[in-house]
Amino acid sequence: QVQLVESGGGLVQAGGSLRLSCAASGTISNIKDMGWYRQAPGKERELVVAITRDGNTNTATSVKGRFTISRDNAKNTVYLQMNALKPEDTGVYYCSADVQRIFYAAFIRYWGQGTQVTVSS
Repeated sequence: QVQLVESGGGLVQAGGSLRLSCAASGTISNIKDMGWYRQAPGKERELVVAITRDGNTNTATSVKGRFTISRDNAKNTVYLQMNALKPEDTGVYYCSADVQRIFYAAFIRYWGQGTQVTVSS
């Protein structure tokens, strides 16, 4: 099996920073895209930013210039550095990873359990 474990959420004042981490473990052969999504109360889950294995990124307009994604392929870990946080950034943040398991050909998307980020005004 594959597990994604997130850490780094919390409560921060507007203008502050947080760094999220997500480590994938288990019977992993390869990981393609990794990303961060968020879900605010009463809203659908939305993409925040994603990164390919080669480091190409896709960033939501609402966080461009403030959030930065990075990954360590050797550690199967993805990070999200969040700066200049705003109250509208509040939500549960989920990491995702498109994983190929050992002895399997297909890539399957796995999700972390979610970590709460709350930005106070």
